[in-house]
Amino acid sequence: MTTKTPTAVDDTAQATEARPMRADAVKNRQKILEAAEAVFATEGLSVPIDTVAERAGVGVGTLYRHFPTKEALFEAIVTARLEYLLRIARDRAGAEQPGEALFSFLGEFATQASAKHDLFDALSSAGIDIKSSCAEMMDEMKRSIDVLLQRAVATHCVRSDISTDEMIGLVVGVCQGGGHSGYDDVTVQRMMTVVCDGLRPPVA
Repeated sequence: MTTKTPTAVDDTAQATEARPMRADAVKNRQKILEAAEAVFATEGLSVPIDTVAERAGVGVGTLYRHFPTKEALFEAIVTARLEYLLRIARDRAGAEQPGEALFSFLGEFATQASAKHDLFDALSSAGIDIKSSCAEMMDEMKRSIDVLLQRAVATHCVRSDISTDEMIGLVVGVCQGGGHSGYDDVTVQRMMTVVCDGLRPPVA
């Protein structure tokens, strides 16, 4: 078996990976992700990568330095959304009012899912399996949501006969229905209020 000898290129690549991104690089990456979300959702996944770079106000070379392939860009978009929601779930895990912590998280979850439904639909129709590519993060997300739910149940803010999967299914159902019907965020949040009311313990 032949052992590969490290080269100067390898050393440079490793050093680059270890070095934190500069502030301007971080800003460019965020601009690319935001532009890509908008472009892919409205124009489809087959849109030329130059269009994304143009919308972001960066050169194509800059885009490829951050995302070598379109697939890497797709995954980064989804990962960024999941990371955002995961941070919120973790931040609210120790809230003094577990019920409100859960309901406010579900509202934000619905906002994000509803706003990105066109993009997620496009990814799915293109044969990109979001669940598989982000399976570990989605499992972590589910565990974090379960913590919020169990704390809310323990303080009698939420009925005890609902599972995390069922609760997520309700939120996703609202978002998918609202998205396909063209409802705005105000309407989706009103529907979420009804869902949250149903999650509360029945009045004796």
